[in-house]
Amino acid sequence: MSVTVVGSLNEDVLVAVERLPGRGETVVGRGAVLAAGGKGANQAAAAGRLSAAAVTMVGRVGDDPAGERQVAALTGAGVDTALVRRTAGTPTGSATIPVEDDSGENLIVVVPGANAALTPADVDVPAVRDAAVVLLQLEVPPATVQAAAEAASGTVVLTPAPPVPLPPALLRRVAVLVPNEHELAALAGAGPGARSPAELAGLARTLGLPAVVVTLGARGALVVPGDGPVWLQAPPPVEAVDTTGAGDCFTGALGAALARGAELTTAVREAVAAAALSTTGAGARAALPDAGAVRDVLPRVPAAVPVGRPGSTPPPAGQGPGDTAPRPEEDAVTEPERPPRTPERAEGDPGDQQTDDGRTPRAEDPAEGSDVGGEGADTPGP
Repeated sequence: MSVTVVGSLNEDVLVAVERLPGRGETVVGRGAVLAAGGKGANQAAAAGRLSAAAVTMVGRVGDDPAGERQVAALTGAGVDTALVRRTAGTPTGSATIPVEDDSGENLIVVVPGANAALTPADVDVPAVRDAAVVLLQLEVPPATVQAAAEAASGTVVLTPAPPVPLPPALLRRVAVLVPNEHELAALAGAGPGARSPAELAGLARTLGLPAVVVTLGARGALVVPGDGPVWLQAPPPVEAVDTTGAGDCFTGALGAALARGAELTTAVREAVAAAALSTTGAGARAALPDAGAVRDVLPRVPAAVPVGRPGSTPPPAGQGPGDTAPRPEEDAVTEPERPPRTPERAEGDPGDQQTDDGRTPRAEDPAEGSDVGGEGADTPGP
């Protein structure tokens, strides 16, 4: 079954810095490199690496060398780029991303470029209409996102980043919403601040969607169905180098698993494994795993634990994110115990992660997606 991604393609400029700047502050970078990026293209590349089925990218690049590089990078990941159009007179989208040396934390500034020229007519194609799963984000014009959602006959998965108000007509077409904590709070009309998984699940259910999967950085992902138990899926332990694009990898992997027919909890388990592995290299795509790498790491993915439902039981073996029953003391979990150091970061999606001393992030630490000034800027995510 096929996956089609409608979204952005960017050329990233990655800048290595000792620490991220604060508001109004200048820091000196140690070097800069060009890398393929864009939330849509990152998701397509992740799905292309993981899926045995067809993966198609629908988007626009400029008629310039940067556009040629982005198309070539997607082709190399196994993605069909026939529907990536060149746009004369407009540069390929770009993103400038300072990355902090020790933590892998980043900040992102995106210039849309040709992404802003993607039209509803561009998405009125069989690849969108007939795909088993259509992945959408918000780095292309809202009218185009709406048109793609309406055209799709398969499962629509939306990453609401960068965060903007979503019209009810769009939400009605979404089967799985994949926000981070800040995006979820904004959509639910809640203020900023640290929240437990149970509180996040409560916010997610106010949206009235069939399913919401909240990316939680080093804590993994929260699976919130429209009804039934909520599950917190922690990622496997890895040594993170750069979290840029990890949230996009998560969503691409999620889409690939759903297109294969996996249940949502199983798809999330695979997605947190893929996203964790993606943080072990620099840039959004340097360490994108293939299906074999994800299979190898799955035994190290912790069993999912139920959230805020004392006495709940784990999913049946083979139907949920793990076959191992949680310990009794985990039944009403609001934070996983000692989550592994696996940050999630979509491009433009700063996220929680463990500190270098291995401690679990605390409520007083910056929440996933928070910027240095504390406003939670975001463009991702596990």
